[in-house]
Amino acid sequence: MPSIRSRYRFLLNAALLAAAAFHGSAWAHGDVTPQAVDTSSLPKLGDDWRGENPFRKNEAAIKVGSSAYNQNCARCHGLEAISGGIAPDLRKLDNECATLKDDRKKAACVKDIDDYFAGSVRRGKVRNGAVYMPPFEGILNQEAVWSIKAYLETRREKPL
Repeated sequence: MPSIRSRYRFLLNAALLAAAAFHGSAWAHGDVTPQAVDTSSLPKLGDDWRGENPFRKNEAAIKVGSSAYNQNCARCHGLEAISGGIAPDLRKLDNECATLKDDRKKAACVKDIDDYFAGSVRRGKVRNGAVYMPPFEGILNQEAVWSIKAYLETRREKPL
């Protein structure tokens, strides 16, 4: 029968191997080079950023957004916006809005989420000096960001 010390050593080694494997898989998602998106088929929105998604339910924008999402977001947020745990599941982005009964409150909630989304994409996510999401400002134009949001709205976990 193995001693307690040898069982402990085995469990410790197994935990270290698991941690190393996890770290290696997470590292593969960390070195992401943002890709430009062809938005020439979409109406130009200008230089001033909109406060809410002007491409909501726009089929052309959803098509562009699907491609843009797969090029820039799927590595971390998952195919079809279904996260594998590396980054948030974007199908749930506006779940709290879906449960609101008052139409004015629901519209305000969606606008807040739009603003949060655009800001997050533009500035990225950094915590304690670690980059969790690269900033896409200057790489993705306003049309690309809003087309990605239009695509994500088709993937909602809880429809509005």
